Amino acid sequence: MRSIRKTLTVAVAAASVLALAACSSQGGAQAQSGATDQSYVVAMITHESPGDSFWDKVRAGAEQAAGELNVELRYSNNPDGGQQATLVQNAIDSQVDGIAVTLSQAAQVGPAAQRAVDAGIPTVAFNSGIEEYPTYGIGMYFGSDETLAGRTAGERIAEAGGGRTLCVIHEQGSVSLEARCAGVLATSPDTENLQVNGTDLPSVQQTIGAKLQQDPSITHVVTLGAPVALAASQATAETGSRAEIITFDLNSDVATAVQDGRISFSIDQQPYVQGYMSVQSLWLNLTNGNDLGGGLPVLTGPSVVDSSNIAEIAGYAANNTR
Repeated sequence: MRSIRKTLTVAVAAASVLALAACSSQGGAQAQSGATDQSYVVAMITHESPGDSFWDKVRAGAEQAAGELNVELRYSNNPDGGQQATLVQNAIDSQVDGIAVTLSQAAQVGPAAQRAVDAGIPTVAFNSGIEEYPTYGIGMYFGSDETLAGRTAGERIAEAGGGRTLCVIHEQGSVSLEARCAGVLATSPDTENLQVNGTDLPSVQQTIGAKLQQDPSITHVVTLGAPVALAASQATAETGSRAEIITFDLNSDVATAVQDGRISFSIDQQPYVQGYMSVQSLWLNLTNGNDLGGGLPVLTGPSVVDSSNIAEIAGYAANNTR
């Protein structure tokens, strides 16, 4: 059943991207509808932590869609689940037209999102909470299947001969990050999790370095975000470890590191698409009653970026769109 779900969601995602391309070639939003004079307010509320460049791509995609569709985008963020729930409630109280929200701390943020749904505000989830979003009455989701993404990384490690793997979790309690490491473990059984504080990158580098010195048998370090990957690369260089670095997500520095071999590959969830599709789907719902995905998640990943395709992708990463 799960494999059927994945096939369906990938097909929906492909159809959505093709529709976007078709609209773009015919003049953007005005080709989709003559109702672009109507302005809407969309609140995007995430669990972004300070200094995490990943969210720059989410915002870039959301702002691109908002600019095309005459949408006022109100972005806010807080890594604390309780504070993020308060931001959702603030959006409800201000009577926005639509809400896009991440569910990293689903037990805390989900009930607030449910109140938005109950208030009649079109609401989509994205980036995190792929298993939890239906529980709160949310009908649309855009993101990667994080367990599948983790399994993909683990399978590539196993195919290359396996080895002892360290999976670095940089945000405590994040369901998405924990799912990634669980996926790695499922396909690369000799995997150990390491908890670090992703908001303090010097500390991250020191913690990873200490672990590599303590356990020289580690052959692979899997990081779950681009800034942490760069810290891990510095840790291996300083300790003399020959462990391969594998990461999730991209930025321009990681793209360069993939090109020069310091990072083996990246599992990309395409955050620019997540931001873009979240805003566009709300606009389509508000203007045309559309409900993308038919209740199933629309997958934006996992997409593997390695030496075979980095040359064509690096330019987009430098532009903050990939």
